[in-house]
Amino acid sequence: MTHPVNRPFIMVAPNGARRGRGDHPALPVTSDQIARTAAACHRAGADALHLHVRDGQGGHSLDAGRYREALAEIAVHVPQMPVQVTTEAAGIFDVAAQLACLRDLRPQWASVSVREIARAPELARQVYGLCADQGIRVQHILYDSADIAQMVAWRDAGIIAPEQDQVLFVLGRYRENQQSSPADLAPFRAALPDARDWMVCAFGTREHACLAAAAKQGGQLRVGFENSLTDADGTPYPDNAASVAALRSLLERQP
Repeated sequence: MTHPVNRPFIMVAPNGARRGRGDHPALPVTSDQIARTAAACHRAGADALHLHVRDGQGGHSLDAGRYREALAEIAVHVPQMPVQVTTEAAGIFDVAAQLACLRDLRPQWASVSVREIARAPELARQVYGLCADQGIRVQHILYDSADIAQMVAWRDAGIIAPEQDQVLFVLGRYRENQQSSPADLAPFRAALPDARDWMVCAFGTREHACLAAAAKQGGQLRVGFENSLTDADGTPYPDNAASVAALRSLLERQP
């Protein structure tokens, strides 16, 4: 993964699986809203987009057709922006459905939660093997050291290929009033000291502080309304692009 010289790679996650317009009026839900948000965030300094799509009732979806529609719309508005699709289960989908999404869509880039795939370990080889065979870049979603241990075990067993080495360290959880801290990164770094292609996201009002700390250590950053809607004072950002711009400003001021 490449990024502009002298600053970390920034991915924007503008909606997630759980939030809707009721949580913030500028949270994008439709393909057009997502595409316009992607373009605005790219102008503000985001290098890539983490994509979630919704079903007809606004719920989280892994439907390949809805993904294709959103990807096509994004390509119209900001064709130069790489897009990573999610395979997140969000308590709705089983591993077979996640595998089917990858097989039917064959995206260029996908995030895959190690913890979720471990619900059906007999399918793990198919999930990662399909991605390897189809050239789908995988970013492993890791919530704690147990997830890291599982990923390493699968790597040692040949289930995860050596080149499938992108990881996302998730600081915190989808909980009300979750407040992540920069110190939360240390256990991840200790558990996976050989990580070369790593990214961080964080929940709560200290989201940007966590990301700035990760940047100092050479990490890539994921920011956006999936993880936090507000600044450090608890004031909501007007939109995702404002959060991206604020993060960029913080990084530029950082010694």
